Amino acid sequence: MQKVVQYIERHKLFSLDDKILVALSGGADSVALLRLLLSLGYTCEAAHCNFHLRGAESDRDEHFVRQLCLEHRVTLHTVHFNTEQEAKERHISIEMAARELRYAWFEKTREACSAAVIAVAHHQDDSVETLLLNLIRGTGINGLRGIRPRNGHIVRPLLCLDRKEIVGYLESIGQAYVTDSTNLQDEYTRNKIRLNLLPMMQEINPSVKESILKTAEHLDDAASIYNIGIEEAKLRVKTPEGISIGALRQEAAPETVLFEILHPLGFNAAQVRDICRTLDGQPGKVFATPGWRVIKDRGSLLIEPVQEAVKPLLEIKEHPYTPDFMIPRNKATACFDADKLQHPLSLRLCRQGDSFVPFGMKGRKKVSDYLTDRKFSLLRKERQWVLCCGDDIIWLVGERVDNRFRIDKKTRKVLVVSTIDQ
Repeated sequence: MQKVVQYIERHKLFSLDDKILVALSGGADSVALLRLLLSLGYTCEAAHCNFHLRGAESDRDEHFVRQLCLEHRVTLHTVHFNTEQEAKERHISIEMAARELRYAWFEKTREACSAAVIAVAHHQDDSVETLLLNLIRGTGINGLRGIRPRNGHIVRPLLCLDRKEIVGYLESIGQAYVTDSTNLQDEYTRNKIRLNLLPMMQEINPSVKESILKTAEHLDDAASIYNIGIEEAKLRVKTPEGISIGALRQEAAPETVLFEILHPLGFNAAQVRDICRTLDGQPGKVFATPGWRVIKDRGSLLIEPVQEAVKPLLEIKEHPYTPDFMIPRNKATACFDADKLQHPLSLRLCRQGDSFVPFGMKGRKKVSDYLTDRKFSLLRKERQWVLCCGDDIIWLVGERVDNRFRIDKKTRKVLVVSTIDQ
């Protein structure tokens, strides 16, 4: 079809010299995609996922795809997934599990067969449904652009066609295809849009799909301008550790800028709204997704991946104390009077309420106050390890020793503790 050729060229999806890996489910759209690309002279290989979600029907689809590729001499790559188990183990929906498994395997296969791109068979109707689905769930301007023709190595050459044109093409060349029975059920949200919502909208406006796609085009242009502004705003508010609250407040739409920074990390609109409400509040409030945390500090929103604090490795040596013993002048090493250490040593992260007697002082000081005086961020405070002798802190590792355990004129043995680079 000339329309597809023009679409491929306009969006520079690939060239005749490129090998294309076609995602082949066996449905009308993917079969049409393969047949079209072959007829246009492109070199294709195919990839099929069996998710084992529809019993015998899943195996039927795989058999159909094998026969189709055999007939047209197309190399076929297949994989089997236990999708339900994957979803259960990761605590995500079956749809999400299937999507993530599929695209991860497609990319692995693309690299293995040296294909330039992965062609998937999304078409105009899919784009309309995606836009409506995003609108129902709640989205920003980027979610109303419809499906993009290209996303990294994923390309969509059929976005210029609707479902009716695709089926018409297959009928014109006498090509069979399989039908996923779940597409005829309204159990899933997308199917409800396809089978129920869109027909109702078409009763109001028979050309509603065209109107939605036209609106998506206008929003696409607006989003391009919007995204430029967002990227400039990110540069103004971001710091090495997170976001400057003062700079964020200077933006015309602080919550929108914050959403665009945090949404890719898994934070939703409600969480971003809650974070914005804490900007004038006390430090210490924590917001989290499975992979990231945002912590309200004094003048910043600190952003870090969720990870366990790395426990330092320590080297401990005991030496006789002699007049020529030199105490190392580096924070990675601490020296103690060994005879003052009457209990076993232990290493742990600092806790709320911890206190010690900083070297050179006589009175106790809270560890949190000491670290605040050192201008440590909340994230840095959380990662502060302390070496203890029984219940007493003898060293803020890498920072300062406790004055009660220091070397003095009566010292006979010295315990030298050093951190080892990992």
